[in-house]
Amino acid sequence: MEVKQSVCNYCSTGCNLEFSVENGKIVKILGDKDYPVNAGTACIKGLNLDKQCTEYGAQRLPLLRGEDGKMHEISWDEAFKVFAERMTEIQEKYGKESAAFISTGQLPMEEMALLGLVGRGFMGMHGDGNTRLCMATSVVAYKQSFGFDAPPYTLNDLELSDTMIFIGANPAVAHPVLWGRIRKNKGAKKIVIDPRKSETAKFADEWYGIKPKADLEFLYTLANVLIQKGYIDEEYIEKYTEDFEGFKEHVSKYKLENVLENTGITIEETERLAETIHNGEKVSFWWTMGVNQGYEAVRTAQAIINIAVMTGNIGREGTGPNSITGQCNAMGSRLYSNTACLYAGRDYASEEDRKFITKVMGIKDEYIPTKPTMAYPEIIQGALDGTMKALWIVSTNPADSWIDNNKFKEAAEKIDFLVVQDLYSDTDTAKLCDLFLPAIPGIKKNGTYINTERRMSALVPLIEKGENELTDFEILTGIGKAIGKEKELEMWKTPRDVFELLKKSSEGMPCDITGVEYDMIRESRGVQWPFKKGDKLEQDERRLFEDGKYYRPNGKMKFMYEDVKENREKQSKEYPYILNTGRGTVGQWHTQTRTREIPIVTKTTSAEAYIEISEEIAKAHGIEDGDMIEVSSSNGEVVKVKAKINAGLKKDQAYGPMHYIEINTLTKGAFDTYSREPSYKYVTINIKK
Repeated sequence: MEVKQSVCNYCSTGCNLEFSVENGKIVKILGDKDYPVNAGTACIKGLNLDKQCTEYGAQRLPLLRGEDGKMHEISWDEAFKVFAERMTEIQEKYGKESAAFISTGQLPMEEMALLGLVGRGFMGMHGDGNTRLCMATSVVAYKQSFGFDAPPYTLNDLELSDTMIFIGANPAVAHPVLWGRIRKNKGAKKIVIDPRKSETAKFADEWYGIKPKADLEFLYTLANVLIQKGYIDEEYIEKYTEDFEGFKEHVSKYKLENVLENTGITIEETERLAETIHNGEKVSFWWTMGVNQGYEAVRTAQAIINIAVMTGNIGREGTGPNSITGQCNAMGSRLYSNTACLYAGRDYASEEDRKFITKVMGIKDEYIPTKPTMAYPEIIQGALDGTMKALWIVSTNPADSWIDNNKFKEAAEKIDFLVVQDLYSDTDTAKLCDLFLPAIPGIKKNGTYINTERRMSALVPLIEKGENELTDFEILTGIGKAIGKEKELEMWKTPRDVFELLKKSSEGMPCDITGVEYDMIRESRGVQWPFKKGDKLEQDERRLFEDGKYYRPNGKMKFMYEDVKENREKQSKEYPYILNTGRGTVGQWHTQTRTREIPIVTKTTSAEAYIEISEEIAKAHGIEDGDMIEVSSSNGEVVKVKAKINAGLKKDQAYGPMHYIEINTLTKGAFDTYSREPSYKYVTINIKK
């Protein structure tokens, strides 16, 4: 029996696991006791990685839709030829930007980088990722405030804080291993700000039941109270920040006497929270999708950043404005995919960056995009408008996950060519496609992930590939060769080759990884960036901004702020209730295409979609727990689901687990101005039995 270490490829925690392999099969999975992230623990998803593509995902050869409307098996060579010919034909007729890909935060960063080269570089497509649906807000917030997409913390801060404030975050369900570390810190005060009394809120010392999407108003009011009381670090502000006086004047408009009416949080609660922050020596602020997925999300995230910085809670252990990432390699996607930015966070428009990349990566300048990609919402809208003619969907399921998901189905019907590259040929998106390219799971792959605390760890093949099985890397290489770029791919033959190119691309950037050797992150404790050439692995954690130096041109953090926008989605007589969305259980993941293979998950979670409703809504409509209800949305859609009564919801609120296709049928297409992230957390609905 052989024991191998590899990273879990579900969520952003980046747990490392020990896999016992015998006769080509995984026979046991345990948490790696020596890995600093999870220290021997693991959640139900990681402990069942051996079940990837066992009952489902057995398709190994590509499928092409025939003239009879049915999908037929074809060879890989034929699939690459069809892809190249159809895409080329469409782009020659309508222009290069008439095609786009939508990728994922699930692929290793070497595969993401190769997709960026083939799709955006060689083919001139637009290309965005499903990280737009979860992490774009944090990316933009950090870049504007700090000068770079730089979450400053180490996960050890969860155990070092004396005060932890969770805003729109539910780690008890979404990040269970982190939740174990949070509970281990018994001396810390734990505060949750969330419209719903979530699983995390139930275990917290204090729960602030805020009105949905009133976060920015509340945070500005809280900042005003902290400033008025003198609960700020004036020395830090003076030395390391810019435009605090502008922020101070701005938040003075948000009066304490209005806080209850506007946010649902009382004056007493607001003052108590200000006192708690002031009395804490190591205060940390943690947020996830409850903040990110909103129509003014970037400014909300920056309000958290502003409060942390002005109170001196940054650059020290146990502190920080800390965004918890969603997917396993969202951080790699953000920095190294050639979609959101040029490799390693560089700028497409910078002549200096372009010259550097052509030199160290051997990419011709003509293969470097000259501008940022069209964002996910604009790509889908382009398909609806008729300007986008081809879509290539890689390892994601927008027929379920896209906001107001019937819009994606409409878009899929309008375009000329839809390609889906995925583990499973039976996702709701794959059912719509013209060409299906079956990839194999992470347990058979090589690559690198970057987790939520910027830690790089290795994905290693645990079992061998079978006949006709290709990794995403091999599929992308096959497509690159089919479009005539075999020579250009000479330096991109293996994931290891690509890793070395990405290393070179990072030199001198905040995410510099020039000191990381490919084998250093295998059978190891991982490495947090930055890790420059010559750096030593003397400690497991590398916290940012300990010296007060930021990545903006003047080296200072900038206070970002803006007037609170009016929520155009208003409750009415026709739609009197508010639907919020989020995770359902620890065992469910995204649209459940993978976790349906875990028996204990399918046995302990509802196979049917449900929506939680408040006791008041249930009483008003005579609804009992488990009754079927009809839910109508202000977007014009109606679904039938089961009702689940939750006493932790305020009187006019409902909550839908995002894992069911019915939920995003109800959500409505509104987007943050700066991040273009969808506002999944607020839509008005009506309910009847």
